[in-house]
Amino acid sequence: MGKLILGLCLGLVASVAGADGVHNKWRVEISGNAESAGRIVLQLAPAEGDPLTATVVVPKGRGENGVARDVRDAVQAAAGKRYSVEVDDGEDVLVKKHGGERDFVITVVENSVQGVRIGVGNE
Repeated sequence: MGKLILGLCLGLVASVAGADGVHNKWRVEISGNAESAGRIVLQLAPAEGDPLTATVVVPKGRGENGVARDVRDAVQAAAGKRYSVEVDDGEDVLVKKHGGERDFVITVVENSVQGVRIGVGNE
Protein backbone atom coordinates (compact mmCIF):
# COMPACT_ATOMS: atom_id res chain seq x y z
CA MET A 1 0.00 0.00 0.00
CA GLY A 2 2.88 2.34 0.82
CA LYS A 3 4.39 1.84 -2.67
CA LEU A 4 1.05 2.64 -4.26
CA ILE A 5 0.70 5.88 -2.30
CA LEU A 6 4.31 6.82 -3.03
CA GLY A 7 3.76 6.11 -6.73
CA LEU A 8 0.62 8.23 -6.84
CA CYS A 9 2.39 11.09 -5.07
CA LEU A 10 5.32 10.91 -7.48
CA GLY A 11 2.92 10.88 -10.40
CA LEU A 12 1.15 13.98 -9.11
CA VAL A 13 4.43 15.77 -8.53
CA ALA A 14 5.54 14.89 -12.05
CA SER A 15 2.29 16.20 -13.48
CA VAL A 16 2.50 19.49 -11.62
CA ALA A 17 6.24 20.01 -12.01
CA GLY A 18 6.30 18.60 -15.52
CA ALA A 19 5.39 21.88 -17.19
CA ASP A 20 8.90 23.20 -16.47
CA GLY A 21 10.74 20.03 -17.45
CA VAL A 22 8.93 18.93 -20.59
CA HIS A 23 10.88 18.00 -23.71
CA ASN A 24 10.16 16.45 -27.08
CA LYS A 25 12.45 13.41 -26.66
CA TRP A 26 13.51 11.26 -23.68
CA ARG A 27 15.99 8.43 -23.08
CA VAL A 28 15.16 5.69 -20.56
CA GLU A 29 18.37 3.87 -19.58
CA ILE A 30 18.03 0.32 -18.28
CA SER A 31 20.97 -1.27 -16.46
CA GLY A 32 21.33 -4.51 -14.57
CA ASN A 33 19.56 -7.86 -14.76
CA ALA A 34 16.33 -8.80 -13.00
CA GLU A 35 17.31 -10.54 -9.76
CA SER A 36 13.61 -10.77 -8.89
CA ALA A 37 10.31 -10.64 -10.71
CA GLY A 38 8.51 -7.33 -10.41
CA ARG A 39 7.10 -4.45 -12.35
CA ILE A 40 8.13 -1.12 -13.71
CA VAL A 41 5.56 1.66 -14.07
CA LEU A 42 6.36 4.70 -16.20
CA GLN A 43 4.24 7.79 -16.67
CA LEU A 44 4.34 10.02 -19.75
CA ALA A 45 2.81 13.37 -18.88
CA PRO A 46 2.32 15.95 -21.63
CA ALA A 47 2.60 19.66 -20.81
CA GLU A 48 -1.20 19.76 -21.00
CA GLY A 49 -3.62 16.87 -20.96
CA ASP A 50 -3.93 13.50 -19.30
CA PRO A 51 -0.81 11.44 -18.54
CA LEU A 52 -0.31 7.96 -19.97
CA THR A 53 0.81 5.05 -17.80
CA ALA A 54 2.85 2.10 -19.06
CA THR A 55 3.23 -0.98 -16.84
CA VAL A 56 5.94 -3.56 -17.54
CA VAL A 57 5.86 -6.99 -15.87
CA VAL A 58 9.44 -8.29 -15.64
CA PRO A 59 10.23 -11.95 -14.93
CA LYS A 60 13.17 -12.96 -12.75
CA GLY A 61 16.37 -13.50 -14.74
CA ARG A 62 15.51 -11.07 -17.57
CA GLY A 63 18.61 -9.29 -18.90
CA GLU A 64 18.80 -5.53 -19.35
CA ASN A 65 18.31 -5.72 -23.13
CA GLY A 66 15.18 -7.81 -22.61
CA VAL A 67 13.88 -5.39 -20.01
CA ALA A 68 14.49 -2.51 -22.46
CA ARG A 69 12.46 -4.34 -25.14
CA ASP A 70 9.67 -4.95 -22.61
CA VAL A 71 9.68 -1.25 -21.67
CA ARG A 72 9.56 -0.28 -25.34
CA ASP A 73 6.60 -2.57 -25.98
CA ALA A 74 4.65 -1.34 -22.93
CA VAL A 75 5.26 2.34 -23.66
CA GLN A 76 4.31 1.90 -27.33
CA ALA A 77 1.12 0.06 -26.36
CA ALA A 78 0.14 2.85 -23.94
CA ALA A 79 1.13 5.71 -26.26
CA GLY A 80 -0.26 4.43 -29.53
CA LYS A 81 0.54 6.77 -32.40
CA ARG A 82 1.25 9.77 -30.15
CA TYR A 83 4.90 8.85 -29.60
CA SER A 84 7.67 7.00 -31.40
CA VAL A 85 9.35 4.40 -29.16
CA GLU A 86 12.49 2.44 -30.03
CA VAL A 87 15.37 0.57 -28.41
CA ASP A 88 18.79 2.18 -28.80
CA ASP A 89 22.15 0.55 -27.96
CA GLY A 90 20.30 -2.54 -26.70
CA GLU A 91 19.58 -1.23 -23.21
CA ASP A 92 18.17 2.26 -23.82
CA VAL A 93 14.65 3.22 -24.89
CA LEU A 94 14.08 6.43 -26.85
CA VAL A 95 10.66 8.06 -26.70
CA LYS A 96 9.87 11.07 -28.86
CA LYS A 97 6.69 12.90 -29.70
CA HIS A 98 5.14 12.85 -33.12
CA GLY A 99 4.29 16.07 -34.91
CA GLY A 100 1.41 17.97 -33.36
CA GLU A 101 1.84 16.40 -29.93
CA ARG A 102 2.87 18.38 -26.85
CA ASP A 103 6.27 18.12 -25.19
CA PHE A 104 6.18 15.74 -22.23
CA VAL A 105 8.02 14.37 -19.22
CA ILE A 106 8.69 10.73 -18.32
CA THR A 107 8.69 9.66 -14.67
CA VAL A 108 9.44 6.30 -13.08
CA VAL A 109 6.46 5.76 -10.78
CA GLU A 110 7.48 2.31 -9.57
CA ASN A 111 10.35 -0.14 -10.00
CA SER A 112 10.02 -3.26 -7.86
CA VAL A 113 12.51 -5.29 -9.93
CA GLN A 114 15.61 -5.94 -7.84
CA GLY A 115 18.86 -5.49 -9.76
CA VAL A 116 17.36 -3.27 -12.48
CA ARG A 117 18.19 0.42 -12.35
CA ILE A 118 16.40 2.99 -14.49
CA GLY A 119 17.68 6.40 -15.48
CA VAL A 120 15.56 8.93 -17.33
CA GLY A 121 16.96 11.96 -19.13
CA ASN A 122 15.97 14.28 -21.92
CA GLU A 123 17.73 14.09 -25.27
